[in-house]
Amino acid sequence: MQQVFKKPVSLKDVQTHFCPGCHHGTFHRIVAEAMDEFGVQKKTIGVASVGCSVFLYGYFDIDVVEAPHGRAPAVATGVKRARPDAFVFTYQGDGDLAAIGTSEIIHAANRGEDMTVIFVNNTTYGMTGGQMAPTTLVGQRTSTSPYGRNQGKDGAPIRMAELLAQLEGVGFSARVAVNNPKNLMDAKRQIKKAFRYQVEGKGFSFIEALSACPTNWGMNPISANERVGTEMCDYFPLGVFKNAADL
Repeated sequence: MQQVFKKPVSLKDVQTHFCPGCHHGTFHRIVAEAMDEFGVQKKTIGVASVGCSVFLYGYFDIDVVEAPHGRAPAVATGVKRARPDAFVFTYQGDGDLAAIGTSEIIHAANRGEDMTVIFVNNTTYGMTGGQMAPTTLVGQRTSTSPYGRNQGKDGAPIRMAELLAQLEGVGFSARVAVNNPKNLMDAKRQIKKAFRYQVEGKGFSFIEALSACPTNWGMNPISANERVGTEMCDYFPLGVFKNAADL
């Protein structure tokens, strides 16, 4: 009998600990599939951030460096410059990348560092109790915005994929989701394209991945998945915002 589905080689054979309905596990699989396709597992160095994304080292069968909160792009810069032969990527959440790490991501992108960034946006601080993040939607209730995000007081949610696409050093910037089969297949294509940018030495690549967080949203997994396709995609449109090398 022919096997048509299997675990990616780049993933460890372990049970997930993520909450039911969380999309981290799906994105892990897609990233691992891209590693397998390009044959870069043995030379890949991942840089983990602080937050739910920190568990990168527990799921990927690769070398992983742990970075201080928000500093993954800076650490990845050092890793790539010291080991230019390595395939280097960061895996970060919105509380990490878009808040305390804003300076690091903007300057690494602007310099055109030859790395790939996977940015998981679930509109909240997932690990620390569901506080308001820079990506929290207007009106969304969190533990630090119990009456909902107020745009007049808190500002508007930041669209990181569009923001970084404006920088000269960025080669590729896209936003994806995995809330339905169509979006999942497109996410695979765009993540592979982001990896191809680094494999071919064409510069900095960025993927913003919209994710559900049922636990901190106070929703069941089905409702949380539906929210990704409605509220989140309405404000954070899916698509490619820059493809400088036209790959």
